[in-house]
Amino acid sequence: MAAGAKSFLADAGYGEQELDANSALMELDKGLRSGKLGEQCEAVVRFPRLFQKYPFPILINSAFLKLADVFRVGNNFLRLCVLKVTQQSEKHLEKILNVDEFVKRVFSVIHSNDPVARAITLRMLGSMASIIPERKNAHHSIRQSLDSHDNVEVEAAIFAAANFSAQSKDFAGGICNKISEMIQGLATPVDLKLKLIPILQHMHHDASLASSSRQLLQQLVTSYPSTKMVIVTLHTFTLLAASSLVDIPKQIQLLLQYLKNDPRKAVKRLAIQDLKLLANKTPHTWSRENIQALCECALQTPYDSLKLGMLSVLSTLSGTIAIKQYFSIAPGTAATTARSFDLVKLAQECCYHNNRGIAAHGVRVLTNISASCQEKDLLALEQDAVFGLESLLVLCSQDSSPGAQATLKIALTCMVKLAKCRPHLSQSVVESLLTQLHSAQDAARILMCHCLAAIAMQLPVLGDGMLGDLMDLYKVIGRSATDKQQELLVSLATVIFVASQKALSSEVKNVIKQQLENVSNGWTAYRIARQASRMGNHDMARELYQSLLTQVASEHFYFWLNSLKEFSHAEQCLTGLQEEDYSSALSCIAESLKSYHKGIASLTAASTPLNPLSFQCGFVKLRIDLLQAFSQLICTCNSLKTSPPPAIATTIAMTSGNDLQRCGRISTQMKLSMEEFRNLATRYGDLYQSSFDADSATLRNVELQQQSCLLISHAVEALILDPEAASFQEYTSSGAAHVESEYERRMMSVFNHVLEEVESLNRKYAPVSYLHTACLCNAVIALLKVPLSFQRYFFQKLQSTSIKLALSPSPRNPAEPIAVQNNQQLALKVEGVVQHGSKPGLFRKIQSVCLNVSSTLQSKSGQDYKIPIDNMTNEMEQRVEPHNDYFSTQFLLNLAILGTHNITVESSVKDLNGIVWKTGPKTTIFVKSLEDPYSQQVRLQQQQGQPPTQQQQQQQRTAYSRF
Repeated sequence: MAAGAKSFLADAGYGEQELDANSALMELDKGLRSGKLGEQCEAVVRFPRLFQKYPFPILINSAFLKLADVFRVGNNFLRLCVLKVTQQSEKHLEKILNVDEFVKRVFSVIHSNDPVARAITLRMLGSMASIIPERKNAHHSIRQSLDSHDNVEVEAAIFAAANFSAQSKDFAGGICNKISEMIQGLATPVDLKLKLIPILQHMHHDASLASSSRQLLQQLVTSYPSTKMVIVTLHTFTLLAASSLVDIPKQIQLLLQYLKNDPRKAVKRLAIQDLKLLANKTPHTWSRENIQALCECALQTPYDSLKLGMLSVLSTLSGTIAIKQYFSIAPGTAATTARSFDLVKLAQECCYHNNRGIAAHGVRVLTNISASCQEKDLLALEQDAVFGLESLLVLCSQDSSPGAQATLKIALTCMVKLAKCRPHLSQSVVESLLTQLHSAQDAARILMCHCLAAIAMQLPVLGDGMLGDLMDLYKVIGRSATDKQQELLVSLATVIFVASQKALSSEVKNVIKQQLENVSNGWTAYRIARQASRMGNHDMARELYQSLLTQVASEHFYFWLNSLKEFSHAEQCLTGLQEEDYSSALSCIAESLKSYHKGIASLTAASTPLNPLSFQCGFVKLRIDLLQAFSQLICTCNSLKTSPPPAIATTIAMTSGNDLQRCGRISTQMKLSMEEFRNLATRYGDLYQSSFDADSATLRNVELQQQSCLLISHAVEALILDPEAASFQEYTSSGAAHVESEYERRMMSVFNHVLEEVESLNRKYAPVSYLHTACLCNAVIALLKVPLSFQRYFFQKLQSTSIKLALSPSPRNPAEPIAVQNNQQLALKVEGVVQHGSKPGLFRKIQSVCLNVSSTLQSKSGQDYKIPIDNMTNEMEQRVEPHNDYFSTQFLLNLAILGTHNITVESSVKDLNGIVWKTGPKTTIFVKSLEDPYSQQVRLQQQQGQPPTQQQQQQQRTAYSRF
């Protein structure tokens, strides 16, 4: 059977790597056939790893059929192992091709006399409910087993019933009455009732089913007032409401009623937990009365644990639309001040509570009210929020326990939010942070540094004020080489880079280098250098990379650091640019390019097959081409002096009808330059589209580079090539757009300044004068004077997404073409798997995969007769949505022309916002289109001058008539 599987896989042509999959499957199959139970179990539990490595249906199907055989003939322990494997590999179940055969082998065990074997089979069926939701024999077995006298079997039947109810509307409708009889029946023990009730949460397939389930739960909650029953029933009630959506307001009222009136703490805790769930899922369904009732309960309760829970619900709600509904004044009621609301009273009371968690939630509520209700006069509230935050900061910064750190994170997040929404409060927030930094614990200092950096990014005006305190602190820390101290060195250096905005003074650099020498940890130095590159402090970064070159263990790391050193040096060369000094600008750019070329050679040497550094290489190559284009533009501008228009230029312009000719050769050079910048903008756009896994700051950086190319091409067009047609409307700045970084802020101000200059010149003077060329050169210098920021994705990939394609049919040998007759169409099946890293969907998620199939004729064979152009190429596109990271679709290709065709399948993805990303991969196969035997025979006979015989014509007719 293993050999059969191998040839089966080889026929399907899944390529080299999948032959490894075959040998892995054969290895496991050998284990399954072993006579030793231990070896069999080991083989079974290794299957999930196989599925993860080779997630295509052809292998998964044969593997699951082998497991079903083991389940059918093995003992109960082996069955349990197979059950665990099935549950672990749930997302691969839908790739089973022979579902009937798989179910038949598993289902045969349901007729066993052993109740444990039946129980395991029921659990197995329940785990497979997603692929067999409507199997009536499975439904019947579950109903039958619910009446069993064996507890193990009944519990397994309950598990299966819950899973099938979630998947099948028919099963849920049929089992609902049975479940309700069992729950209400006196013969059913209480512990079994507690297990049966949660099945009702899945009865949301239609309104009548949900309504009857709610009535049953309502009866239960009143008929069985014991704590356990009330808790299970209420929680099921909440989950049913959250799924069916229509009854959420009623459910909130019911939970608040229990919270207020039920004296049992366990019931109150459950009510709070469920209210939190509904606050997260549907905050818009909370009315003002609901929030008011919750505030009253929180004000009255003497228990801190319950108060903490209620405040956590209120702090969740305060960050949503519900808070605006609470403060909106109903028509006909007198206006009240914000302070007179119960929610505000509660938050103010809790801000200074001796329980850290309660205080944190109180402060968070005040911050959210200040941030979201900006139209109200909330001066007193803002002050309360700031004082509460400061007291919490003092309390938590002295304590290094995990609880204190979690509370501190909440407080610091609120500080950043407050500084962003209410900038006039930021000065006092920053002062309190700097004061506390000196006395705080190291763990707290790190978090406070992150907070200071975030505030300084939003409000750079505060940066200079921080610098003195930060430098004093930097001199005294770092005496020990503990992890916290190293982390603190990095965090503090980051804040210093953010705060110093322009260039670092030599004093600041010396202090940082001195500290790094004292505590010599290469990784810390590298992280600080990385932050310096991100903030544009390239001279500091270059020195640090230089010092690290000899401290790495592999040549790939050496080349990587060497390339970073060269890039930093290249950018450092550009800081000496001066306006109006064009000859020195050219020499600076030439020096920079020299370092960049050294760096790209080193970067190429640092790449490996597993880590090809494609984004980094693409980004740097574009930077090199951009610098060369800038250099060329300055030379072109200078050519107006070195090669002015000839005396007959005006006459040439008049005779040719091209007004630009009167400017001489500079006009054609400028046209080439403009096309070059447009081409660079397109390439930056392609780099952006291929960076699906990049963080938003990196993508914004690429976008700014693209905009700078478009700006220069627009300036060339507006000043020289076509001043009348130039429009400035589409290029005006958005103004209100929120700027995230200092680099972006400086680039945007340069863009606006250049546009203003170009617009004023465009109106005053006709082209081409020295003013026009000077304006272009100054624009280039202004753009280059902003230090380039190397963003996170250049150094670190937090999200990793790749697509793996498998085509069938595909050749056994990649160089061989697949043979197809020209009177038939090729059915090409494309399967694919989306593979993720450790943090899937961190920045963006895949909504659908776009597959583009194209075929081109490579070499023609046979007669050279005329063929309609439609038959020459195939261009098709399909969009498929991956399910459990797997997708498959088919294309029908027409290959009527004899010869070898090159078929290319390229994939791209569409994210949840509808943006298309060119992620790849691109797969190519060759297909040879052969002449069908009958046509060949007819052609040969015609060549020999013989008409086709009656019998052959008859054969051809019957062959076609079948179809």
